[in-house]
Amino acid sequence: MAEVRVLLSWLWHVFGCCGFRMRGRSWIKAVREDEARRVRARIAQLEQDLTAASARTRQLRQDAGPELRNAKFRLDRIDECIGAMR
Repeated sequence: MAEVRVLLSWLWHVFGCCGFRMRGRSWIKAVREDEARRVRARIAQLEQDLTAASARTRQLRQDAGPELRNAKFRLDRIDECIGAMR
């Protein structure tokens, strides 16, 4: 625990005094929530691409599967992070 205090003190001295802002928990949470909103919007777009029936979107459907899986995994990790901050 003492090592953590020393490290935080050092970080504050190095970055707090040189014009860099130390970010608080609420700011980090807001950034994560914004990121989650963007990922949810992308998931909705990918799901729409998967259900499209035209031949023009055939390539979009092939690319959407792996990207959709990755986006859902990323959203799970972001939600875990947000949940841990409450």
